[in-house]
Amino acid sequence: MHQLYLFATLAGVRVAVDASEVEAVVKLAEISPVPGMGAHVAGLSALRSRVLTIVDVAALILGTPTPPERRDLAIIANISGHSYGLMVDGVSDICHVAKGERPLQGQLDPVWAGYARAVVYHEGDPHLLISLAGFIDAGAVAQAA
Repeated sequence: MHQLYLFATLAGVRVAVDASEVEAVVKLAEISPVPGMGAHVAGLSALRSRVLTIVDVAALILGTPTPPERRDLAIIANISGHSYGLMVDGVSDICHVAKGERPLQGQLDPVWAGYARAVVYHEGDPHLLISLAGFIDAGAVAQAA
């Protein structure tokens, strides 16, 4: 079976996302900060008359917020009935992969251990298969802490 994946770069790492999790990829026009939120919540933005919570995934994973000049691209997802934009460095492709997911092998950077569940190869390069919902769940725990 050929699975459809979105291939992107997130916090400097090649990732793959099951396309069924992706609503859209958009350029963000403006992000309005929300006082009192964790550093991983970049703020709120509007998309087609909807309010999106914009999550800075790099800040969540690495603890370092994305510089303002690079906060312009996001993967849009509906997670548990809420609209989120998860900031990414770039998106390279969306395509079917015949061999699909492969088990994680070798040494994985510990910051990705809670997010990567497999590897998907695209054009000969490995991409960590991630779930967008995993970042929202982790962000909720970080916010509560």
